[in-house]
Amino acid sequence: MNTKRTLLKTVAAAAFATMAMGSALAADITGAGATFPFPIYAKWAEAYKQATGTGLNYQSIGSSGGIRQIRAKTVAFGASDAPVKGEDLDRDGMVQVPAIIGGTVPVFNLDGFGKGELRVSGPVLAEMFLGKISKWNDPKLAALNPGKKLPDQTITIVHRADGSGTTFNWTDYLATVSKEWLDTVGRGAAVKWPAPTSVGGKGNEGVAANVTRTKGALGYVEYAYAKKNNISVMALQNKDGNFVMPGDETFSAAAAGADWFSVPGMGLSIVNQPGANAYPVTTASFILMYKEPADKAQSVEVLKFFDWAFKNGKQMASDLDYVALPDVLTKQIRERVWTQINTK
Repeated sequence: MNTKRTLLKTVAAAAFATMAMGSALAADITGAGATFPFPIYAKWAEAYKQATGTGLNYQSIGSSGGIRQIRAKTVAFGASDAPVKGEDLDRDGMVQVPAIIGGTVPVFNLDGFGKGELRVSGPVLAEMFLGKISKWNDPKLAALNPGKKLPDQTITIVHRADGSGTTFNWTDYLATVSKEWLDTVGRGAAVKWPAPTSVGGKGNEGVAANVTRTKGALGYVEYAYAKKNNISVMALQNKDGNFVMPGDETFSAAAAGADWFSVPGMGLSIVNQPGANAYPVTTASFILMYKEPADKAQSVEVLKFFDWAFKNGKQMASDLDYVALPDVLTKQIRERVWTQINTK
């Protein structure tokens, strides 16, 4: 099963990489934006192409780039992990819906420690990203990891160098658990990173690559990138005080009580949710479309693609440790949001 799954991922990634280069022959639908959902969009795109013959050209350029592209009307849909505010959607004449749920995870590169073998709390993680905790053997980290021999090694923070919804979600979490982070850095798709030993990477891909090749590194990526690159992930203490690992079950636990329509544009933050098994940095990735699209045929194809993915892509999402939207929510999206898009 593992061999089969690995092969499927490899085939999907290779096919999607080709599409992302802009092959007009292979792609009928155009989209751009967040790198967070790229692995699942790749998998869905490959399966959808086989099922329907329709291709997808999705440029994984970061959430800020996706918002710029849809506002410039160069793509049929934009993708962002940082939800656009309701008043901005109204101004632009756009709708926004969540497409997939996943998690952003703290990844590290420390000799002698593998996946789940280091534990961290939100406040201590914030101090590490602030640069206040600069060594892996800091007493606060040691207290969370009794019996572990932590090295006297400098922590190198790896962050996104581009405007990123993953960064927005990560800083949203840090701002939720640390008043100092909220007051000095805040939330944003791009922030000024305070730790003196910080390096940037473009996209989730770039952060994953930098963590992999930098001893002592600590970064954050969407979970699928950690799995794909076999990077060690820290166990993170949740709001209930339990140390949990990322995965579709812990993401589902965090998203279980979400009331998506309680926020304009469905732009709900689900970080640091209560629940014994809830993963603290569970987030959604959103798609943006115009109510009055310039290319109605393209918009019809986008809706067909996501409708198919919502119905047929659940197991694919689970295979990559994303969480598919529940049927009751996708039904509401079809009835309450997609009906606002004029495709006639």
